[in-house]
Amino acid sequence: MSQWFASVDWYVYAAIFSLALSTFLTRVTYHVFGHRIPLSDGVRRALRFAPAAALTAIIVPALLPWAPAAGGIVMDAKVFAAIAAIWIFKRFHNNLLMIVGGMVVFWVLRALFDFF
Repeated sequence: MSQWFASVDWYVYAAIFSLALSTFLTRVTYHVFGHRIPLSDGVRRALRFAPAAALTAIIVPALLPWAPAAGGIVMDAKVFAAIAAIWIFKRFHNNLLMIVGGMVVFWVLRALFDFF
């Protein structure tokens, strides 16, 4: 049994299990006790913006045009693809077209940047 602990990083599995358990418990508590805990109107209004805030927190750091390790401002295909996706959405008001158009611009620019 002691050889198993030496060959397998059991603490990694323990961390994964504890994170999965904590995620499960935090998500299931609202479903089990949510009807017993009334939310105020202010909290309900604030929760409407949670998906947009989470998406912004994920996307914006990936698009920031600076990299301290690179020594300054770095503009790559992601920034131009995001600008193109925003323009496509403003022009056509279609989410699917925005995603497809942004990804096509990203792939084309990445291919061009890698080519040159």
